[in-house]
Amino acid sequence: MATTPSRKIIHVDCDCFYAAVEVRDNPSLRGRPVAVGGDPGRRGVIATCNYVARRDGVRSAMASAHALRICPDLIIVKPDFDKYRRVSEQIHTIFKRFTDRIEPLSLDEAFLDVSDCEQFQNSATRIAEALRQQVRGEVGITVSAGVAPNKFLAKIASDWRKPDGLFVIRPEQVNDFIGALPVEKIFGVGRVTADKMHQLGARHCADLQTLSRLELGQHFGSFGERLWHLCRGEDDRPVHNNRRRKSVSVERTFEENLPALHHWLAVLPALEEALTRRLTNLDNHYLVNGLYIKVRYEDFTSATCETPGGMADREVFENLIRSQWQRRPGAIRLLGIGLRLKDALPARQQDLFPEEKRAALALQRASRP
Repeated sequence: MATTPSRKIIHVDCDCFYAAVEVRDNPSLRGRPVAVGGDPGRRGVIATCNYVARRDGVRSAMASAHALRICPDLIIVKPDFDKYRRVSEQIHTIFKRFTDRIEPLSLDEAFLDVSDCEQFQNSATRIAEALRQQVRGEVGITVSAGVAPNKFLAKIASDWRKPDGLFVIRPEQVNDFIGALPVEKIFGVGRVTADKMHQLGARHCADLQTLSRLELGQHFGSFGERLWHLCRGEDDRPVHNNRRRKSVSVERTFEENLPALHHWLAVLPALEEALTRRLTNLDNHYLVNGLYIKVRYEDFTSATCETPGGMADREVFENLIRSQWQRRPGAIRLLGIGLRLKDALPARQQDLFPEEKRAALALQRASRP
């Protein structure tokens, strides 16, 4: 069997999220090439763009200046992440009408497990279409959705009919669908890995299925075992609605390169202040488990330097910066600092008797003097 048919998973992905919100709020932008990103005169980059801009070759992570060169009519809007978070919260409120088993991946996409949803006679397809209509009507943007028996296939399906589309892979369709899927569609398969697969004669998942676990491991290392399952459409990962952070960081790209060590150190206080603000937005159930810095040199190569630690300390960050300078001195265009986090919440076991536990807690509170 390629998959377990008992799960009904929906992957929802907003279409050009940031740009869609900006066009919604400024109708004069409709039909025009729009991107959300940084100032092209200050080494800004494109965060996202609408499909009008994409037709001209504009892409996410592209330098804003380059985007303007290939699309002179491009309108670049400064990002407003507070607004995008508010819109994301609106969308998640709609998700919660159908299920509480929601795993956010970012502000603009999430997995939903609707296996136990009683609405629409438990039709995941009808649930997906209903939530798409409600987002369009109440939030004013479009989302694409994929429905499948597992997360891997649902994520592929949501991209199948973008923008504003819905694609369903039913359990009985999995074998045929996955067999014809190009290997490039497997998450984790980049250009180099795909080229290696092509050299082995594998252009579709059906071709990969002819290779044994041992052969996949020999050619692709630890990724081989995962490939063996994915090329068969198998993915047993549950939808987690309590994902926790593993790190928090801030970084800054500079208008002019920082050429010397004292320039690197001079920007640390501002970065530390921004990191502190981010920490205050987290709950109190995290412990600091390490500190690190990240630099990007003028030739666009990147490097990190880190150390164990239990608290954010400027002296530690300064030492990390000095260590990286000793490893490789030179001009940098980006500097970032961050913290590795450890979840202080205890692992939660399944609550077998929720009503009885709540009653016991109520009695304990009532008996206190």
